Amino acid sequence: MIEVLDAQYHSLPVSTRMPFRYGIAVLTQVPHLFLELTVKVDGVSQQGLAADNLPPKWFVKNAGETFDKELADMIAVIEHACETARELGEKETVFEVWKACYEAQKVWAQTQDHPPLLWQFGLSLLERALIDAYCRAKNVSFAKALRENKFGLELGFFNPALEGAEPASALPEKPLNSLNARHTVGLSDPLTDADIPDEDRADDSLPQSLKATLDVYDLSHLKLKLSGDSNVDFKRLEAIAKMLEARNRDFVFTLDGNEQYKSLEDFRTFWQALVSQESLEGFMEGLLFVEQPFPRDIALSDNLKKDLLAWHGRPPIIIDESDAGLGSLAKALAAGYVGTSHKNCKGIFKSVANAALLQRRRLAEPERLFVMSGEDLTNIGPVALQQDLAVLASLGIDHAERNGHHYFKGLSMFSKDVQEKVLEHHADLYTQHNNFVTLNIQGGELSLDTVTNAPFGLGTYPDMAQFAELKEVVKQFQTQRRHTP
Repeated sequence: MIEVLDAQYHSLPVSTRMPFRYGIAVLTQVPHLFLELTVKVDGVSQQGLAADNLPPKWFVKNAGETFDKELADMIAVIEHACETARELGEKETVFEVWKACYEAQKVWAQTQDHPPLLWQFGLSLLERALIDAYCRAKNVSFAKALRENKFGLELGFFNPALEGAEPASALPEKPLNSLNARHTVGLSDPLTDADIPDEDRADDSLPQSLKATLDVYDLSHLKLKLSGDSNVDFKRLEAIAKMLEARNRDFVFTLDGNEQYKSLEDFRTFWQALVSQESLEGFMEGLLFVEQPFPRDIALSDNLKKDLLAWHGRPPIIIDESDAGLGSLAKALAAGYVGTSHKNCKGIFKSVANAALLQRRRLAEPERLFVMSGEDLTNIGPVALQQDLAVLASLGIDHAERNGHHYFKGLSMFSKDVQEKVLEHHADLYTQHNNFVTLNIQGGELSLDTVTNAPFGLGTYPDMAQFAELKEVVKQFQTQRRHTP
């Protein structure tokens, strides 16, 4: 039996070590939230943790909206999901709690005009903390609990075609013990050290430019963001291609369209010009897929579906921001897309169902490409990153966008005690760098052994008493923003 007894919200403001531009936003500061649930699991009280950044302009991409309003909405959907869970009383399984909260959150969000991507973010934090509490109470790893369906997951709820299917049928026999870090090259990220403006130069001796990052981490996977301006993008891609050609390494990459192309014709014009660039001919052989080139409000429309299916020779395209509903992936596959992304902020149980649907389609259409990618909206430890990696390992996703360690200064924003305990319990995933702990990328890979063996990715449980209440951090954050020139 599962019962949510209480929810506490803690936070701290975190600053990037350099500006991160994605789409219409530039991230320099963001509140980092910790949700701590008290959950009764078969009569035993147990705490469970979840964490995430509260970023601007992703869940709702509205250039005219203030971040204060966005922040208030993100907090509202989290609090509503948790309050709903508290009012439920006892349920048989973790999934039954999630399902009841999903249905209530959906109805409430419609009265608040919250879009699905946003209101499901609140639900996802509840889901993560529930999973963590259950795994701790039962002393079982996430991978084992998922494969044995201890969460009571009903895949048919997500898609009737999956009725009766067990999660294990869509998963590798064992979780992965490593994955490739797919490094993001943001729209304003420097390619060489000479490109770094003096005011943006970090003083932490971590690599900052693409060249330095390639040198230090020996990367083989990249994620390249597109601006939508062909002249700018072609020039930047050519510079990256030349840099990679000079290295004795095989590379693969993805292109992130950032919703920059307002119609299929806009993107098709860009694509045809791109593949016609002789200077990029060899480079383009390393493309894995294109992520979300179209705005979310048209990406799954009937008109775009018709045009996309009629475009023979189109590149493999996946959805990301458009994956807002439980049926989004099935709709996308019918429209000519090849898959979707996993992010914990979009939902874990939903991604398990998506993985099951993709596996079923692979077996039915072995000649066709189907993709579930791993993407990362600046995830950082000591909670959010490990939980995300635990899910990726279980889903069998062997490369994932990892950029939180690059845009933030490792775990330097946390106390020395937190950093030391993380390093003690996750010595394969983290490493000491000067006077702070940061991610340990060796040969372009991350080791996941300690993550997959922990209850839900976390070998240690930070003391929440050291963090401020969420409302205080938000107040400080907003005051600082208003007084920053």
